[in-house]
Amino acid sequence: MRSVLISGASTGIGECCALDLARRGYQVFAGVRRDEDGRRLEQAAFDATRTERLRAVRLDVADEASVRAATDLIRAATGREGLYGLVNNAGIVVGGPLEFLPMAELRRQLDVNFFGAVALTQACIPMLRATRGRVVMMSSIAGRTYLPFAWPYCVSKHAMETTSDSLRVELRPWGIKVVLVEPGATATPIWTKSLSSSDQLTAKFPEECERLYGVALANFKRESAKSGARGIPAERVARVVARALGSRSPRRRYLVGIDAKLLARVYRWLPASVTDWMLSRALRG
Repeated sequence: MRSVLISGASTGIGECCALDLARRGYQVFAGVRRDEDGRRLEQAAFDATRTERLRAVRLDVADEASVRAATDLIRAATGREGLYGLVNNAGIVVGGPLEFLPMAELRRQLDVNFFGAVALTQACIPMLRATRGRVVMMSSIAGRTYLPFAWPYCVSKHAMETTSDSLRVELRPWGIKVVLVEPGATATPIWTKSLSSSDQLTAKFPEECERLYGVALANFKRESAKSGARGIPAERVARVVARALGSRSPRRRYLVGIDAKLLARVYRWLPASVTDWMLSRALRG
């Protein structure tokens, strides 16, 4: 039975991946930050499979001690069988005008989405080497594009894309495959969480921020909420993750969702002057 560790499994895509993989027969270690989320996940997996194929693990990817404790636990639990798959899914969204965004917020964005994924991957590579396993990086179409106000999130995903490409070559001698999954808008709680967090953050900005960026920020949040409402189900992304883990010859990248495939072409083929104009027009409302 192949073992897989998934970070950020409390809600959304991570939760769907954890339950989907447990139903497919994997032994799942679901990384969560709260015990109550872990108990809920374990019960949901047991109800679906009548087996104890899902085990919740306390994991905060931005905390080195937490990463070390979680991987030590998994190493002891898997023994000689080892860890077959790592799904780096944990993520948050930080946004705001660069002019007023505190550097601490940018660091928080990168600590979770990028440095956290790197730290967890570092800790898991020896276990993955023993199984010739897989690393699945949960990127986003934002890793290929750019968005005003959401640029910290885009930065974190661009960094993940470049790191994954390099890591794919570094780990090739041991047969460890590295796969990027790039969803478009997905209907998960991250939208309401990020918009709420953004409201709390911008409320602390000086009044000048509202005067300079208020209209554009309001339009950006409105369009973001619309995207979240019409996003693809998280279960669809989970099926792609299962394919990336189970395929003998997985693709290097999986774009998920019509919007992701369309935007990838738009940003690849249209001049930057055109995409700049399109984004500026959307911010004007």
